Amino acid sequence: MNARQTSLLGAIVVLFLLNCLSICLYFYPLTENRSPLTEPTSHLTERRSNLAGDRHHPARPRRLKRWPSLPSYLPWTQQPRPPVNSCEAYFGNGFTRRVDLLPSSPGGGGGGWFRCFYSETLRSSVCEGGRLRMVPERIRASRGGERLEEVVGREEDEELPEFEDGAFEVEAGAVDLGLRYRYGRGGKLLKGDLLDMYVPKGDVDRHRMGELLGSIRVVEAGDFHCDQWVEEPTLLVIRYEYANMFHTVTDWYSAYVSSRVTGLPYRPHLVFVDGHCKTQLEETWDALFSSLRHAKNFSGSVCFRHAIFSPLGYETPLFKGLSEEIDCHGAPAHDLQRNADDQKTARLHEFGEMIKSSFGLSTSEHHNMISASGYNVLFVRREDYLAHPRHRGKVESRLSNEQEVFESVRIWASNHLDCKINVINGLFAHMPMKEQVEAIRDASVIIGAHGAGLTHTVSALPKTVILEIISEKFRRPHFELIAQWKGLEYHAINLRGSYAAPSVVIKKLGNIMRMREMTLCYPSTPKKLAMTVGFFFAGAGLFGYGLHLWYVNAAPQRARIQARSEFVKEKLRRKYGDGRR
Repeated sequence: MNARQTSLLGAIVVLFLLNCLSICLYFYPLTENRSPLTEPTSHLTERRSNLAGDRHHPARPRRLKRWPSLPSYLPWTQQPRPPVNSCEAYFGNGFTRRVDLLPSSPGGGGGGWFRCFYSETLRSSVCEGGRLRMVPERIRASRGGERLEEVVGREEDEELPEFEDGAFEVEAGAVDLGLRYRYGRGGKLLKGDLLDMYVPKGDVDRHRMGELLGSIRVVEAGDFHCDQWVEEPTLLVIRYEYANMFHTVTDWYSAYVSSRVTGLPYRPHLVFVDGHCKTQLEETWDALFSSLRHAKNFSGSVCFRHAIFSPLGYETPLFKGLSEEIDCHGAPAHDLQRNADDQKTARLHEFGEMIKSSFGLSTSEHHNMISASGYNVLFVRREDYLAHPRHRGKVESRLSNEQEVFESVRIWASNHLDCKINVINGLFAHMPMKEQVEAIRDASVIIGAHGAGLTHTVSALPKTVILEIISEKFRRPHFELIAQWKGLEYHAINLRGSYAAPSVVIKKLGNIMRMREMTLCYPSTPKKLAMTVGFFFAGAGLFGYGLHLWYVNAAPQRARIQARSEFVKEKLRRKYGDGRR
């Protein structure tokens, strides 16, 4: 073999090695490190209008938290307005009908103001007002905020508020004569048909927020006295099923939407206008907003420079979707920025990022779901715990052999170490809220029986897969809908009764991982190993045979080329001579 053949052979070997290296790099799980889209800064100053008497926030008060930068954030003030029953009208700012119940004084002459933004899609209103007084003595409810162990046995009626007339008051200011005649001295701001029109009762037996708004009186400046002032924007919230994760998420969402719809430049303070005791879920309330307090914990009257009234959680699309069709599908915000689509939404992605950011967790959509030790399969468990004063500490079983299923999945994963699956025991009832959210964020697959804990999927990453085990008695669409509205892949195992065969669950889990191309983490078998070895040697054999053919045919081919070259030279010499004169 001459030097030229040796160099050609060396080049082929180098190319072969480079090809092998590129294949290895292709299959190696790399983490994308793209910078998320920067949240537009314009939303920090979004306002509905700049009427005289509107509140101004020239600088951030030290006690208020900033809004975080969210990859899925889209502006909440849109032109044109979203169509009725569009996805933006359901999940975003469909509160487009403005009703000025008490206009600001002309020329900024002092006094309060009050208005509502009505959503025809949700049949609900976000209301806000300025120079508004709360008189806790006129609110009948428990004190609220107590430790659960201190109030065991307390009835629900003691916790839900009832309002006397004048529990809330707004200063009239220099309003015109027509409004003076309409409200009179100490007249109600909202009453009768007007209240039913903009804050309809709906399916709730007693609409406590409607009753609160119905208690607001318009009073003259001389009758408006305050023992203390809250200068920063404050969100007023009434909760019903405050110890249930699903219903609390609807309350979180309503409070977040209310803050965005009213264009608050910073996260507001929060006041619970109810008498519920503390629960673990308050950790998230505290993280989301600037501060947290119960109305009955104030002493004396308290006046708010700017108060926002959050609709009930029952009036959010998360709850309304259980009884009416909301044909929306989750989509990335950057796609909707380029091509708006009334049938798609990124608002639940935005909300989930808000929760994660509030706990100081990464909000990047490209957060690495594959840890150094493999894929995380989070098994959300249902366990006994004391939820509220009337609870006996026992949860209703939705999966009669939950422990057996969990142990079977765990053993299956441990028997296939090459699978690199980490089965996480999601005992959420005994985990801090931040750890719960972090476990959801880091999960490649979330599996669990139908239960409120699965509502955490609002914080899941876009590529997370949901596997819900549904017993015969609990065929409800809560979590399938959340997955649809976030654009997550969803699978269900529907049971006859409440027993799940572990083999069925494991098979379904394996199929999910195969379909999602989690092939590196799917367990190897002797058959697969034999096929891999066979393909390797077959490829090596073909490569060696190619080298042999090249070597065998290289010399004859070179001889033919040399002969052809000599023939052409001889032909030219005969025609033109040898070039010598």
